[in-house]
Amino acid sequence: MTARRGRILLVVTLSAVLLAALGFTLRPTDRRAAVSAGSTAVVSPPPASVDGPPVIVPGRPGESAAARPAHEVRATAPPHYNSLDVWFVRMMIPHHEQALEMAQLVPDRAASPGIKAIAERIRGAQGPEIGMMRGWLDSRGLSAEVPGHDHGTMRGMQSPEAVRRLAAARGADFDRLFVRMMTEHHQGAVTMATDLLGVGADQQLNEFANSVATEQAVEIDRMRALL
Repeated sequence: MTARRGRILLVVTLSAVLLAALGFTLRPTDRRAAVSAGSTAVVSPPPASVDGPPVIVPGRPGESAAARPAHEVRATAPPHYNSLDVWFVRMMIPHHEQALEMAQLVPDRAASPGIKAIAERIRGAQGPEIGMMRGWLDSRGLSAEVPGHDHGTMRGMQSPEAVRRLAAARGADFDRLFVRMMTEHHQGAVTMATDLLGVGADQQLNEFANSVATEQAVEIDRMRALL
């Protein structure tokens, strides 16, 4: 081997070592910049997942939340509400309004402090609930009216004649009549609320219906215990 060939071999060897070192120390963008013009093949990093992180899907009242792949949630997400949600709200508004009408008769007619306390609880709860339900409809551009529907046929609704008899009663007679009528009225609301669970699409309404069913069932027991 001549001295000239030895020097060439040494330069080539040192160049190879330098390029190998650069391959370990440069960032991906620096490596691409260092590639010679004659070598154009560049390995791209693997694409990011299009699914994204898992999505936490809330359960219905009484059920636990669950994590599901994002693409499944997008494919199976239910509408924000359905026709059964709308029907429930439209029916529950006048149902609550009659409960308020009867509860407002209590302060001047009832003899039992327990009856007065329950009526106050009804007024305090169902008045704001009516506002919430009207707001739910308004935010979706929906009317509260149901043309041609007789609200008197709803479960638990009391006839105008029965409400007039309640208004005419006083003392213990009023208490007994109020408990009977409001118990029937609450039972109707519990049934209406329970019917929505499992068929409604709006999570907020499902939670509200569950609350109505639970709280009014408790009030039924309290009223019965007063007589």
